[in-house]
Amino acid sequence: MSQHAVAPVAGAALPTIPLRELAPWALFFGLLGLLVIFFISADQGAVSIPSGTLIHEWVHDGRHLLGYPCH
Repeated sequence: MSQHAVAPVAGAALPTIPLRELAPWALFFGLLGLLVIFFISADQGAVSIPSGTLIHEWVHDGRHLLGYPCH
């Protein structure tokens, strides 16, 4: 097998994204993530989408580690 070296291309630069364009998306996904964490941590099993307490049991110890009041 032969090794092929790739020559660097002169003038190639990574594109930059201005903070003005990135900030709304970062805020949106940050708030969406907080909403997901809230609903997972507030889930008590009785009203979860899948019936039963499976989600509650998965995140129960994590709630205690984060100091989230769950009972």
